[in-house]
Amino acid sequence: MRSYGICSAFRSSADSVRASFAGLPILSRIVEAPAGTVITQIGDAGDTFFIIIDGMAAVRTPVGPGSQLQPGDCFGEMSLVDGEPRSASIVATTDVRMLVVDHSHFWRLLDETPELMRRILTILSRRVRRLEQTIRAMLQGPNPT
Repeated sequence: MRSYGICSAFRSSADSVRASFAGLPILSRIVEAPAGTVITQIGDAGDTFFIIIDGMAAVRTPVGPGSQLQPGDCFGEMSLVDGEPRSASIVATTDVRMLVVDHSHFWRLLDETPELMRRILTILSRRVRRLEQTIRAMLQGPNPT
């Protein structure tokens, strides 16, 4: 299962996720979504960034299911960074509580939490590397055994 948007700096517990952002209430709000809710949809405009506080959510991409997101994981950063539509759908698999940061506060949040900036850069780099590996494997064709 591939990793998607893991902000492990905030993963240790729901309390530590909340504590990590306790000083930034003006930059975020807490949103709750019941199990089964489509939080983001592939192709939609992306104007928010999410960090899961409690609960679980599933990643769905054009190539199939991705990872299961849990407290401390984040998603939605790509659309805020490049202005393109959502590249994945995220569906709540349990009741979920999230910190939600609007586009207007996203860059300030990153300025004020350098560890989050580093994690997002790491996440994006890993996605590019995985994509390169997938393309390389496709171009080489099946391996004879």
